This record gives sequence, structure tokens and C-alpha cells, in this order.
Amino acid sequence: MILVTGADGYIGWPLMLRLSRAFPEERIIGVDHFGRRRWVEEIGSVSAIPIAPMERRMKTAKEFGMCNLSFIEADLTNYQKVCQILKTFRPRVILHVAAQPAAPFSHLHAPLADLTQENNNRMCRNLLWGIKECGLEHSTHLIETTTTGVYGSPNFTIPEGFIHVETDSGSDTIPYPGMATSWYHMSKANDVNSLYLASRLWGLTITDLRTAIVFGTGTRETRLHPDLATRFDFDFYFGVVPNRFCAQMLAGHPITIYGKGEQKKPMIALEDAVQSLAKAAAYSPPKQKFQVFNQMTILASPKQLAEQVQRAGRKQGLQAEVVHIPNPRKENETHQMKMENGGFRKHFLPEEPVSLQEGIDRMVRDLLPYRPVFKQYEDRFL
Repeated sequence: MILVTGADGYIGWPLMLRLSRAFPEERIIGVDHFGRRRWVEEIGSVSAIPIAPMERRMKTAKEFGMCNLSFIEADLTNYQKVCQILKTFRPRVILHVAAQPAAPFSHLHAPLADLTQENNNRMCRNLLWGIKECGLEHSTHLIETTTTGVYGSPNFTIPEGFIHVETDSGSDTIPYPGMATSWYHMSKANDVNSLYLASRLWGLTITDLRTAIVFGTGTRETRLHPDLATRFDFDFYFGVVPNRFCAQMLAGHPITIYGKGEQKKPMIALEDAVQSLAKAAAYSPPKQKFQVFNQMTILASPKQLAEQVQRAGRKQGLQAEVVHIPNPRKENETHQMKMENGGFRKHFLPEEPVSLQEGIDRMVRDLLPYRPVFKQYEDRFL
């Protein structure tokens, strides 16, 4: 049995569908408390692509032969509920993708910074303790999607999780230190420490997939029917840069780049993110070990993204100006990030990944029918 947390989310829902087809003989159980829907509503925005209620999603999935899916509405910050789920189903794999995932949202005010860290860190701790207390230490593989944002912006190639350090008195290989730049990213740095600690203390088998910026409108499964669509956020708080740029162009506005926009960030297409997570569910990791992989395939700057969105728009007869505006964030606007991902590509994504231009072209095509939504909610991203 495979347990997916955050099963109603942008990544979690497509992952449920992919797992259903990849493991037809196994039961796939999703858990969510619909936080993302509430949070986006609270900041006055919507998903540009309409998303169906979970009951309808599940019904339609079954009509397409995905009959091994089940869903539980539950808040995983409730330890008793976590233990109840783990004792009942005893999953062989837990794919923990649930989180409050937005850095800008975590910076709105103190209560939301607190919500972000309490929500994210408590869920992680509850799962770790639940695995131990329910006697699943030697049978359950925990896979969590943390974030490449825990690394910060060092001036050297970022390794996959561990770094070799040499001093005058000796040398050692240690976990890469958390250098997060937001309350959200720090919550994931905290999770990394908890995962590493639990693996060392209790011998848990844990894989940390450090997820890059994920872009895209869907996957093979979500495109089968409108009821299977996943969400697409484009507002300032939950919409990642490629989404915001597409929204601006489709609403007839200039594409706005913060500052110089030359800093490179790691990215991955939604299709590749979901496929690699499904492969992780089939992966046979070293027992009682904590492993880290950088779940990324692309390094791109906001300036490059804007140019790609412009190019994709021209293919659809759309024109968009690119303008640079003062940067509201404290960041190195010319940092050229370098990041290793050899282990990730070897184990979880051996095939050729979706290219940036291919992914952006598909996004713009898919989003054309929703131009009225972007115009109606343009105050959410301008």
C-alpha cells in the first residue's frame, strides 16, 4: 500500500493518478485537509484551471480505470489521526508531499510564518514518530519532497545533500547546512534535520527529494478529463515565476522581472516531478539510511524564463513586452547557481526530461482558454 500526503495538491493529485496506473495491484491512499484551496481563497485568488471537488475527481478517475484509489480527509498535524492511518494501512511507502509551500505567503505576517512552520514541521515529526510508534521502522520507506531552497545560494556547485569538509584538524562528510531565505524554506530545512535525526536514531529508511521550482499545467493523466485537472496558481503568493509570467502575458500586460533577473534557479516540469516520484515509490533504497537527491532538471533565470514565455506567446499570435522593476526581495540578482543531480537522474529520471521551452510552450497553449480568469484576477499578480 502506498500513502500519499497532500493528495489534493498541485503535485499530489497528479501523483495519485500516476501511481494508480504504475501500481495497479496496490492500493493508493491519499490524505489531505484541503489547506491549499483555503489559503488561495483567503488571499483572494483562484486556480486558473478549474479543479473539481475531490469526490468528483475520484469518481472520474475510476471511470478511467484508476479503481485502486482511496481518499481520506485528515489533518496530519493531528498525531492521533496520523497513528490511526498508519496502524490501519501500514504503508510500504509514504510519499510526503503535503506542505504550505509558498514563501511569500509565509512572509505576509507573523501568524502565517507560524502556521507555515507549525504545519510543515509538525506533519513531518508526526509521520516520523508514527512510523516508529506503529512498528513500521523496518517496513516503511518514507519519501519527502523538501526543497532545493534549503541550500541558499553558495558560490560553488551544490551537492546532493552532503558536503565534504576539510579543516586544519581533519575532514568529514556532513549534511549540507540549512541556508534558507524564507520562513517556508526554513521549515523544510527543519524537516531535513528531523529526517536525518530520525534515520540515525531509529534506523528509518528515508529518501529526501529536494524539489526544485515545479512548472507546468498537467500530466498525461490530468489531461484525460477536465475533472482530473490539477490546480494552476498564478498569484503573487502561490504562483511560481513561470506561472506569473504566463498570466501577465495572457492578461495583456508586460512581463515584469524583479531587478536584473539574471540569477539562475533549479526547475523541473510537473510531468518529470510526478514521474520521478512514482519511480521513487518503486525504488529499493539501502535499508535504515537517509539519502538525498536533487529533484531538478533545469537551471534558468527569470530573464531566460521571460524570453521563453515571449517566444511561446508569439507562436500563439501574442505579443508581450518585458520590463524590469525594483526587486522587493533580498537576493543576488546575478548568482549563477550550479547543482549536482546525477543520483536523481540515475535512479529516478533516466529518460530525457521535458525541456524549458517545451514546457513553457505547452503551458501557454493550455492556458489560452483561461485568459478571462487572468484578466479578472490581474490584481493578484500585478
